[in-house]
Amino acid sequence: MLSKNDNPELEIIVVFGKNEDDISKSMSQEDFNFFKEFPNIEIRYEKRLHAKYFANEENAILTSMNLYGYSQDNNIEFGILTKKKGLIGGDNIDDQAWKYFERVIIQSELLFKKKPQYKSTMFGLKEKYEDSSIEIDKFSDFFSNKDGFNSNIKKRTSFRTEKKKPVIEYFGYCIRTGKKIAFNPDRPRSDEAYESWAKYKKEDYPEKFRHFSGEKSNGETSFAKPILRKNWKKAQEIRNKSKK
Repeated sequence: MLSKNDNPELEIIVVFGKNEDDISKSMSQEDFNFFKEFPNIEIRYEKRLHAKYFANEENAILTSMNLYGYSQDNNIEFGILTKKKGLIGGDNIDDQAWKYFERVIIQSELLFKKKPQYKSTMFGLKEKYEDSSIEIDKFSDFFSNKDGFNSNIKKRTSFRTEKKKPVIEYFGYCIRTGKKIAFNPDRPRSDEAYESWAKYKKEDYPEKFRHFSGEKSNGETSFAKPILRKNWKKAQEIRNKSKK
């Protein structure tokens, strides 16, 4: 049996935040060196994050406790264990918590990404793991110039390695309410509208507004098609710019 840090099928996502004055208080270089040894991992940053949520495919813990000895030995902490309902899941607290934190993950900034690389064998019928490659690494720059990052971190709207480069935010509109939100064709609804839609998850349900411009869509937009064809090229350009 493979150990956890040798298993490419084990996907790990770590999201941390809150210490915007000094990011290393939440993620030290020692922590980073430990995590980056896993073959399939993403490390993300969300400066507003203070919640603690630990989950795998079957169980999750919502808790006030940090995962280190001081919290356990010195603090009064609280947490609840939730379990997935069957194979399909359902509208229970475990499912609701995962949907919420899934949005937190999507909206956070990706700082480190390492993904397994596979080679096709048996005429494409099977894939064999060869190695893992680092696709994104902003942490190495951070730890090599920690003082420089910490002195300027309050002035930044997001955690980036570029110096003196303005961070441009692109806005879109909720396809259900018309409310101004972050531009993301994968998440074209506000949090409130998403909760309403998630009860039924009809991807082709006609919506009222265009995610790209905020104009009325007369039912032409939906979760599956939040961008009209005439705006698609421009929307792709904005999406590519926002990922840089």
